[in-house]
Amino acid sequence: MATPPDRSRLDDLWRAGPVYSASDKPLARLVARPVREFLRVEASGSILLLIAAAAALVWANSPWASSYDSLWHTHLVLDVGPLHLDESLQHWVNDALMVIFFFVVGLEIKYELVNGDLRDPRTAALPIVAAVGGMVVPAGIYLALNPPGSEGSAGWGIPMATDIAFAVGVLGVLGRRIPSAARLFLLTLAIVDDIGAILVIAVFYTSDLSLTWLAIALGLLAAMVVARVLRVWTVVVYALLGVGVWFALLESGVHATLAGVAIGLLAPARPLLKEEVSREYAGEALRDRHLDPDELARLRFLLKESVSVVERLISTLHPVSAYVVLPVFALANAGVELGAIGEVFTEPVGLGIVLGLVLGKPVGIVVTSFIAVRLGIAKLPEDTSWPMVVGLGAVAGIGFTVSIFIAGLSFPGSDLLTEEAKIAILLASVIAAIVGVVLLLMSTSGRVEEPAEDRSDESLPA
Repeated sequence: MATPPDRSRLDDLWRAGPVYSASDKPLARLVARPVREFLRVEASGSILLLIAAAAALVWANSPWASSYDSLWHTHLVLDVGPLHLDESLQHWVNDALMVIFFFVVGLEIKYELVNGDLRDPRTAALPIVAAVGGMVVPAGIYLALNPPGSEGSAGWGIPMATDIAFAVGVLGVLGRRIPSAARLFLLTLAIVDDIGAILVIAVFYTSDLSLTWLAIALGLLAAMVVARVLRVWTVVVYALLGVGVWFALLESGVHATLAGVAIGLLAPARPLLKEEVSREYAGEALRDRHLDPDELARLRFLLKESVSVVERLISTLHPVSAYVVLPVFALANAGVELGAIGEVFTEPVGLGIVLGLVLGKPVGIVVTSFIAVRLGIAKLPEDTSWPMVVGLGAVAGIGFTVSIFIAGLSFPGSDLLTEEAKIAILLASVIAAIVGVVLLLMSTSGRVEEPAEDRSDESLPA
């Protein structure tokens, strides 16, 4: 077998090659490389999300506020054979584009269940218990201020959510001060929180259920399972079935974005081939130091199928979700007039959301975690203290994306309540982020930062 070139040689070859961002051209140096480095930063998706939300707020409160409203309420019609959809641009974002976000969430849940921390009950016990407490307590606080039967009672699901992108982004800003076990705790908690939010949306925010369309959706999902059993690997087949599932759920009354979650959970989380097969074939193919087209095609297939479909899709779609879908969602939904911002702390809907996210989240997470540890059900993550858990609980109070999403489902006939809820979500998320950062800085003040991981491999083109 030929001796592989060393790292410096590979870097030299890449820099001399056709990769534009590695060249010395002005646009590559001044634009392409800085953008590439920004996208590698852990908090970059959250930064874009924040910029989009701020832009929406400024736009909606500017002299051009009417153009914001008219843009997102512009109707787009899709009429293809029996398929007829007439929705506003905002609804297309919320009902169609957000399917990609929920699809990625479903993929991440599937990966955690098969290969990650949710696979081991002992490791997953603490974040699961903490996530349940972090959902029940905020909902309880909200319902205490908005009891069943009141005008705003339908919004009890709003303060239950945790925004994974923002929460992880906050930890990214804090750097290596936060131990990896604590980061994993918050990430697992947020994933379990997403599962809870998905169940809440499916069960409690579904109206006018059509059993016929629901049966069609389930039938198409079953067809996906059959295709997997028959080892059909053609992406086109699953894409067509996926569009059918989305449309059927849209017509059934169940929120269409749940199609993304369901399809994500069905994706294979284990590779088709063992890695050893690819290694053996690659060694044989490179033995003569020459690759012909057939060998190259075979090698590509073997290498690709040595990585699970779930991991490949996450790698491909996570940037789309983080850098396109979520910023567009924020731009379409965060534009609320702030004239009534003072009423957030006097009206029960706004007060319930703020107290639920800022107070209920950390209290629910810390109390249930403490009980689980004392009962011996779980143990604290390595190098993680109770003050740090309080800080992580506060960060989990950043609801933003999913909270805004649920707010739109909670008050479909009341623009006033929806706007009030969105303002409260934005305020609560900002407060939770600030409180969480302060608490985490205080709880890690004497901690020496871990050395940064060697990310030199990322310099090579994919």
